[in-house]
Amino acid sequence: MQNKIHNALEQINRTVLGKDEQIRLALCCLLGGGHLLLEDLPGMGKTTLAHTLAGVMGLAFRRIQFTSDLLPADILGGSVFDPSSGQFHFHEGPVFCQVLMADEINRATPRTQSALLEAMEEGQVSLDGETRPLPEPFFVIATQNPSELAGTYPLPESQTDRFLMCLSLGYPDRASERQLLADPDRRLQLPTLQVCLTPADLQSWQQSLIDVQLSDAVLDYIQRLIQFTRQSPRIQLGLSPRGGLAIVRAARCYALMDGRKYVTPDDVQAVFSAVANHRLSGSDAMVDALAVTDQPSDRDQLQENLAQWVLASVNVLSE
Repeated sequence: MQNKIHNALEQINRTVLGKDEQIRLALCCLLGGGHLLLEDLPGMGKTTLAHTLAGVMGLAFRRIQFTSDLLPADILGGSVFDPSSGQFHFHEGPVFCQVLMADEINRATPRTQSALLEAMEEGQVSLDGETRPLPEPFFVIATQNPSELAGTYPLPESQTDRFLMCLSLGYPDRASERQLLADPDRRLQLPTLQVCLTPADLQSWQQSLIDVQLSDAVLDYIQRLIQFTRQSPRIQLGLSPRGGLAIVRAARCYALMDGRKYVTPDDVQAVFSAVANHRLSGSDAMVDALAVTDQPSDRDQLQENLAQWVLASVNVLSE
């Protein structure tokens, strides 16, 4: 299994250049059975990464371009009357797949965004008084633009909490950007991606996560991080129990990707920002205490680094 993980990382790195750690975390998220949120400016490679992740896992893939006029029925499907039989027949929407890419999810209205809540949490869809299961495994890979861009609707906390991780790719380094400019369009490589993981591999991997050990010292560390986010006056919205479970699951998966059956504090620190930052909300006291200028960009940077501030504030060893 380790060889398959290594091959998958190699395949993705050939398409998305210079983002080794983000790619590792993204694959960790999906291997852990979680949903992934990619947040960045337009043109940073979010959609390409989502396509590549689905390609190396060989899963049935559907894409929805979220717009302001998209309706819940456009995602979930609905009953359509058949005149020839005189009956209503259910037509499945694009959500009935294994990997759903919700492109620019925050361009849809909150009502449409909420159509994915049950699917993400329960792996099922309830329509017309009937519950329909989704294919297994089921992942949502959503991309969104920063909320200050025109025509965007911020995701509600109830939905962001359902994403195991939130990642930002950022601008490429100089060498990677040079390679991007010199090479043909790298999206042309997507049809040639080698399938490295099967649904059976994913199921086996997720079952093996239970065997990854968490020592009392590591559990104490995770619990102190969680409690700190709830008690600090600089944080308005701390981590929920679901957020705590997400840290544990992500840290176990990260350790297993390294071939270990035990979690270390380094594993927790490696996944903490990706798991926690989109769940945390800084208070006005946080801005007042840490902001060095009145520029909005500085305040935004503080929110982006909130999880790193939490890590720096909590000792690994209990006092």
